[in-house]
Amino acid sequence: MARATQLQQLAPRERQIMDILFRRGRATAAEVQEALGEPVSNSAVRGMLRLLAQKGLVTHREDGPRYVYSPVIRPDDARRSALRHLVDTFFGNSRSSAIAELLDLGREPLTDEEYERLDALLKKARKPKGTK
Repeated sequence: MARATQLQQLAPRERQIMDILFRRGRATAAEVQEALGEPVSNSAVRGMLRLLAQKGLVTHREDGPRYVYSPVIRPDDARRSALRHLVDTFFGNSRSSAIAELLDLGREPLTDEEYERLDALLKKARKPKGTK
């Protein structure tokens, strides 16, 4: 099973830990425990990190008496996989429906720069692959 697919099937606490590692890039069990902001024992966090390592989602290196954990998958790949899953699941694989919903969610209007970026992305998406 691909690592990006495995991310979609994580338990909520495992997902929280992965999110912390994606944000920080790397962290010790104590740093993850602190970032969770909830009462979770250090041994429980270490156990979940071991499980994530067994699943092939994190790696670790020794730093003196402690392990420093890092995600194996790049944050961009994880983000893309999660978004693909969201669009498939909730929007019937319709990217335009997902984009329309995102635009409707905005509390404030898009800036001129955001409109220009979206316009450029839409123009690029319209061109056949391989053309500039």
